[in-house]
Amino acid sequence: MFRLVKFVIVTLVAALAFGALAQAQDMRPYRIVVVTHGQASDPFWSVVKKGVDQAAADMRVSVEYQAPATFDMVAMSQLIEAAIATEPDGLVVSVPDPDALGPAIRTAIAAGIPVISINSGSDVAEELGVLAHIGQTEYEAGYGGGQRMAAAGATNALCVNQEVGNIGLDLRCQGFTDAMAEAGGKVSVLAVELADPTGTVNRISAALAADPTIDAIFTLGPTGAAPALEALEREGMMGEILVATFDLSPEVLAAVRDGNMLFAIDQQQYTQGYLAVVYMTLFLENLNTPGQILIPTGPGFVTQETAAQVIELSAAGTR
Repeated sequence: MFRLVKFVIVTLVAALAFGALAQAQDMRPYRIVVVTHGQASDPFWSVVKKGVDQAAADMRVSVEYQAPATFDMVAMSQLIEAAIATEPDGLVVSVPDPDALGPAIRTAIAAGIPVISINSGSDVAEELGVLAHIGQTEYEAGYGGGQRMAAAGATNALCVNQEVGNIGLDLRCQGFTDAMAEAGGKVSVLAVELADPTGTVNRISAALAADPTIDAIFTLGPTGAAPALEALEREGMMGEILVATFDLSPEVLAAVRDGNMLFAIDQQQYTQGYLAVVYMTLFLENLNTPGQILIPTGPGFVTQETAAQVIELSAAGTR
């Protein structure tokens, strides 16, 4: 009996080792480095990373995901430069600040490393010389949000910006402002700190107290949306002021489902991470390039009618 058990164990170990060896031999010989401005622990960027990881498994390539500890363009540029020094086969980057990151990206391209940008940087992708940009055009997405807000009755809105200087967020707010202005409304930009949610709640509350005519709040991501909802709850104004946001999180989706938020603009960040690795692998292996430099993943609008379905998908970490 002991010999039989020992034989079974040895056989299983051998089978597992053979399977692992076969899988390793089946891996494509490419290493791709992904450098973004968002940490994998962030609820938005965790979905990007999930797309990256799934594509790495599906395409059988090695992928490393890196990001600075905070929104820090100097640190991000240094990460890109460090990645270049390791001579990866491909590089995927977000470009929230082209002035700060452009030199490092151009260095990679000059060194013969193909680059794909994701998320932010659609307006400078062609100028930088990347293979493709995968994301949404931020100004147009903000403009669409402004049109929806105005149609719902908003006349005086706050645009809460948690990363002033992030060109993607600045464009979102500008598009929103322009659409509201065309409808006869106005927008005030409220700068807040990403790392200070309590301070953000207090700043939103103070802005509402200072101007009782404010009837809408537009946030540029879940890290702004959660404090906005908390401020309204604290001030007893939930339901009195229209709220909408960019991007999804469990809290955002619950608020949309429950009617406390008008809509959430979905740029489908899982797709951004996933397609970047797929396109890079296809280029490395077969010199395939997209038919156009901009590959749009949004904007889409999650409303109360669709929120419950998206919540189910969000639980899997893919929305």
